[in-house]
Formats: sequence, C-alpha cells, structure tokens
Amino acid sequence: MKVNIYYGGRGLVDDPTIFVIDKMQKVLEELNVSVERFNLYEIKNAITTLPQTLKSADGIILATTVEWYGIGGFMQSFLDAIWLYGDKEQISKLYMIPVVMSTTIGEKEAMVNLSLAWEILGGPWCNGVCGYIKDTAILENNKDYLNHIEKKAENFYRSIHQKLKNLPASNPEAYKAISVHKAMDLTPQETEQLSQYASDEVYVQKQKEDIQELASYFKGMLSSTQEKGTSGYQSIFEQKFRPQPGCKTVYCIKLEGKSEVLQLQVDQNSLVCATDETKKTDIEMNMTEEVLKEIVNGRETFQKAFMTGDMKMKGDFTQFRLLDELFPFED
Repeated sequence: MKVNIYYGGRGLVDDPTIFVIDKMQKVLEELNVSVERFNLYEIKNAITTLPQTLKSADGIILATTVEWYGIGGFMQSFLDAIWLYGDKEQISKLYMIPVVMSTTIGEKEAMVNLSLAWEILGGPWCNGVCGYIKDTAILENNKDYLNHIEKKAENFYRSIHQKLKNLPASNPEAYKAISVHKAMDLTPQETEQLSQYASDEVYVQKQKEDIQELASYFKGMLSSTQEKGTSGYQSIFEQKFRPQPGCKTVYCIKLEGKSEVLQLQVDQNSLVCATDETKKTDIEMNMTEEVLKEIVNGRETFQKAFMTGDMKMKGDFTQFRLLDELFPFED
C-alpha cells in the first residue's frame, strides 16, 4: 500500500499541520505503508505535473493550513491541476483524507471544501483532521490530541485496505450535468512551460515584436503579389499560342485587385506578351485570377467564361472568339 501526502502550507517551523502529518506518516509507516510527501511550496513551478503522481498511490492526504482564509493558493492550484489533467478513473478508486489546521478561524470550512472538491472529482474521502492550534506545543503535550490523530491515521488505513464505500452524493452528479470540461490538447509539461513564458514579460514583449515584424514582412509580400500577378502567365500563353491566318489583334487581360495587366499582341504568326498596355488595345477582358486559372488549366474557355458572366469583355466579339483557337488550353 502507498499513501502520498500533499502539503499546501508555507513550510513554517511552527506550522501545526506539519506536526499532524508527521505523526500520521509515522503511524502509517508502522503499518508497513509506503509514504511519499510532496511539499507544494517547494515544487510550485511543477504543480501541473503532480496529478501523474496519483497513479502510483492507493490513498492521499491533502494537508493545508488556514493562516487567514481558505485552503491556500498552492493547494487550490494542485486541485485545479487534478481537475484538468488527473485520471478520473484512477481518482474514483483513490481514497483521500483532509488535514486542516488553523491559526485563525475557518478550519472546518476549509476541510469541507477539500472534501467537497474530492467528491466532485469523483473520489472517495474519509473524515479528516482539523483543529485550531495556537502553538504546536499544545499538540505535543496533549495525549488525547495525539491519540485522536493516531486513530484518524489508523481509520484511513482501514478504509483503504477494506475499500470502504461512501454513500452516493448529489454533488458529483450535479456537477457532471452542468459543468463544461474542455479537453486540453497540451500536456501538463507543455502547459507549465507556456505558463512560464506567459508570465515572462521580456519574453512576451520579444514575441510581440517578432510577430509584428513577420506581419509586416508578409504584408509586404502580399501587397507585392496583389500589385503584380499577371507576369507569371506570360510563358503559359507563349507555349499554347497557335497562329491563326489573318489575325492581327491586341488583347488585354485585367485581373481584379492587380495593377499589372497582360497584353497579348497577336500579329499573324507572332505573339508578344507584355505586362503593361504598350499598344492600343482592341479587346479588353476583366476577370478574377481564379477564372483565369480555370481557363489556363483547361477547365474553362474564354467564350464560356463570358457567356456565364464570369468575365466582362469590351471590343469586337468576332476577334474575341478567336482567343480559344489562338490559345487552346483544353488540348
């Protein structure tokens, strides 16, 4: 049998919670129980990885100290990590006993909170140890108090060994019905690293500057692409050119959102492709680059694009019809 102790206090020398868990650990070890302790204040940067340690345990002790209000930040962070990353199937078989000692008011409320949290997580829990202690010496010199702590440890051992069951509670079912638990694609280690980076102001500022620089770079590339856009089609038209007798016409293709044009200067057996209007245009065509791509890939023709309204044309329709014969992309 193995029991893990998770201590959520600050590790102060006179912390009564430390005295109680020391006593419980001694009793459990006398019963041949393997006990491992985790001081959350010492490993606060790795709390998100601790739910993995639950897998090797048969029972756990959640111990904290109420110094002014509540169960404390370390213990709350640990419970949050269990909710996000804990194995719920394993938790359903993992016995928990809360230990809450107080140097102010609120120990009973804190113990109830720990028990309720574990109940919502789906795990069985045992009646814990809680009390208001001004001075640790009060515990050390009171046999009744020591006997109470020992009995709690022994009962915890029996509960685990005999696998005692709690009566059904409404809280877990209610939380299942109303809570939204989003799956995390990140591992606990990745989440911890991300949290460290997010809290590093220098790192965050550097990332913002890098993102802004990249955004400016790609914006420049995008602007350049949008301004030009037709020069890449010159070689395609030159390769597909098929001279037609008597054809002497200047065609101009304009693409939406592009500053460059593609002028096709056809003179009998010759073709000159230009990216500006160097000669007077006879036929002007306006279309999107997507439509032009469909045409040069052979899935569309100039005439069909005009008839379906995908392209606008100005000029002599007879000369326009020759385009599909001058450039037979469907072949």
